[in-house]
Amino acid sequence: MIGYYIIAGLLFVVSLYVSNKLKSKFKHYSKIHLQNGMSGREIAEKMLQDNGIYDVKVISTPGMLTDHYNPSKKTINLSEAVYTQRNAAAAAVAAHECGHAVQHAKAYSWLQMRSQLVPVVSVASKFSQWAIFGGLILMTMVSVGIGQTVLLVGIIMYAMGTLFSFITLPVEYDASKRALVWLETGNMLNSKEHKAAEDSLKWAARTYVVAAIGSLATLLYFVSIYLGRN
Repeated sequence: MIGYYIIAGLLFVVSLYVSNKLKSKFKHYSKIHLQNGMSGREIAEKMLQDNGIYDVKVISTPGMLTDHYNPSKKTINLSEAVYTQRNAAAAAVAAHECGHAVQHAKAYSWLQMRSQLVPVVSVASKFSQWAIFGGLILMTMVSVGIGQTVLLVGIIMYAMGTLFSFITLPVEYDASKRALVWLETGNMLNSKEHKAAEDSLKWAARTYVVAAIGSLATLLYFVSIYLGRN
């Protein structure tokens, strides 16, 4: 129990550090204006065209760091700052999201696997915590057997979310790789701008790594509780 809280505390501190570092990096690289003068929207549209993708729209979405690719609607959703600004951070984010569109167009296996899990994970994530804590209460107040069954169901649902977070890692890293290769081979950025874009995407990827490790640690904690009650 104490060991879990120590690990959870360390992961929280690391997560907070990575998140703050990411925000500071994007703020810093937002000051590096592109020599080509292209906005995030223009970067995204050109990358889509260069990859022969003409059925995906680039749109603006409210918020900060809310950028994402929607495979069902086939839209590149760029936050307002990324959509309009003309700097290295905006170029990195726009190209990264287009990387997901390229993955979709090329039927990238890890993206397909993640997309197939979305409906299951969306349901499991809503009820896993309820099932886990409900199982613990039932074990204490009603029936150990019934409680263990409910707890196990909750753990299985939580495990689906953990699996999803690890499948997300190669998807995100591959999208960044595709983005950086295109930015370099297409001569979209100079060396300084490219290094800034690469560093931005590196820190963005680390947020997914921390989240995956945190989810795994929590899953192992729940499993230890289940095994300890048997």
